[in-house]
Amino acid sequence: MLNRISLRQMEYFVATAKHGSIAAASAQIHISPPSISAAIAHIETELGTQLFVRHPSKGLALTTVGTQVMQECEDLLERASRLYEIASDSSDTLRGVLRVGCFQSLAAMVAPEVIFGFSRAFDTVELHMAEGNQQDLIQKLHTLEIDVALTYDLQLGDEIGFETLARLPPHVLVSELHPLAQQLAVTLEELAPQPMVLLDLPMSKEYFTSLYAKAGVEPNIVARSRSEDVVRSMVANGIGYALFNVRPKSTQSLDGKRLVRLRLVGEQRPMLLGLATYKPMKPSRLTQAFMQRCRAYISDQYIPGMSAASFFDPHLSNRTESQKT
Repeated sequence: MLNRISLRQMEYFVATAKHGSIAAASAQIHISPPSISAAIAHIETELGTQLFVRHPSKGLALTTVGTQVMQECEDLLERASRLYEIASDSSDTLRGVLRVGCFQSLAAMVAPEVIFGFSRAFDTVELHMAEGNQQDLIQKLHTLEIDVALTYDLQLGDEIGFETLARLPPHVLVSELHPLAQQLAVTLEELAPQPMVLLDLPMSKEYFTSLYAKAGVEPNIVARSRSEDVVRSMVANGIGYALFNVRPKSTQSLDGKRLVRLRLVGEQRPMLLGLATYKPMKPSRLTQAFMQRCRAYISDQYIPGMSAASFFDPHLSNRTESQKT
């Protein structure tokens, strides 16, 4: 009987079960709701059983049989995905689909060399990259939409494994005309009364505000944005300072104005950059190969697209030397 139920139909059924509604599944897997509905109806007809209880206000809930069927479908889909690995093992060639998540503020720097460089090295690999904030990436790991994520160690949960590759301590970003721009380092106490522009991403904003709470001061937040480039532009235009962990090599905002990086005094908790995986799912051979590339390309000594941790604004030292002469 199962030869009349396709793997594609099983994928649609499992996605619906995980997301609790056909509409949500449609948005996630980019398949029309009628196609998903038809696939579920076909499976129910073939098996002669009801898979979902439909609640108008709460969406879809699996029946007892539906839960068992979903577990079997997941097992069959996982076994099917291993076919590429079997072929790869026998031919010593990496092939198949690799789905990588990347924290959005890292993507512009690490994605070209690390992520897409992997697919250039192995032209039999079909690469899909998903950008997002920490909340997005953790959700995608849980729902098996991505195989691995390059991200931070923020609120991972018990089912997410994390391997640290590099430490990214926070630093201060100001415009070149900011009153603190001539200092080599600043404290959180000095920053607190100054206008601040907050990078307002889920979990990231809690990290930044926790630094002030630990120091016993409160930041003066005057503007916020979910875009790193918007925050950098607001800083460059004198709206306020910002805290960042990523260290782009460029010292200009997108509108061409000058930015200055300053050290943040004290032992501040760094962001840990690394690889996040879903513990219940063993990484495939392809995923393991990608993770090995990340280990080779990302460390405390080198991160693609970023300046070194010891690098701070060169124009400050140049200006200091000119003042001496």
